[in-house]
Amino acid sequence: MSVNPMPPQSLEQISDGLTVCTSQLHRFGTDAVLLAEFSGYRRKDRVCDLGTGCGIIPMLMQRKEPPQEIFAVDIQPEAIAQMRQGIAASTAVQSQIHPICADLKQLWEDAPLGQLDLVTCNPPYKAYQAGLESQLTAQKIARHEILCNIYDVCAAAKKLLRFGGKLCICNRPERLADVIDAMRRSGIEPKRLQFVAKSPESAPWLFLLEGRSGGKPFLNVLPLRIIGDGNTVTTRGG
Repeated sequence: MSVNPMPPQSLEQISDGLTVCTSQLHRFGTDAVLLAEFSGYRRKDRVCDLGTGCGIIPMLMQRKEPPQEIFAVDIQPEAIAQMRQGIAASTAVQSQIHPICADLKQLWEDAPLGQLDLVTCNPPYKAYQAGLESQLTAQKIARHEILCNIYDVCAAAKKLLRFGGKLCICNRPERLADVIDAMRRSGIEPKRLQFVAKSPESAPWLFLLEGRSGGKPFLNVLPLRIIGDGNTVTTRGG
């Protein structure tokens, strides 16, 4: 858990009537925007966002045809408090959003096991003790596999998903083999993959991967997504 004093916070409007509370410890980037779009959520879906942070993915889903219900889970109380502030400051939230402070390795009491259509997760990208670690505990948790790893994420998603339900994850390309292995060990078959690059000539900096609970082997690799040179992704709009 974070033992840092609460940092300064700001309310960031992502669309008309939709606001996210951000801070130095819990904020968001382009990867979350891409993941929300890639997930292909539907109005009838029941969704869980694991490691929700400030709640950006559930809030992005409110902009167009939002799911009927979203469980937004994070182990850090400060993140859940920020998400509640964002919801309170928003007037265009249409889903039932349930901010939940819980460890995804144990989930929570009355979790909707085997009932959800979609689980999303923007997980810690770096293996524990890999690379330079931030001095801030909350940032270490967000960036490094300290409190959970990709195998924990996939195991939790498997418990929550109905048969045929989807898990959508983003991560760095060097972790692709780990994510595929974690999905398959949990009985989630990788079905759709897209790499993201800043230009056609540059190496991808991100991948988006969808797996299906109980799915049969067949991986569809989508065209490279270019972000940059005027093709930027923003939180504004719908």
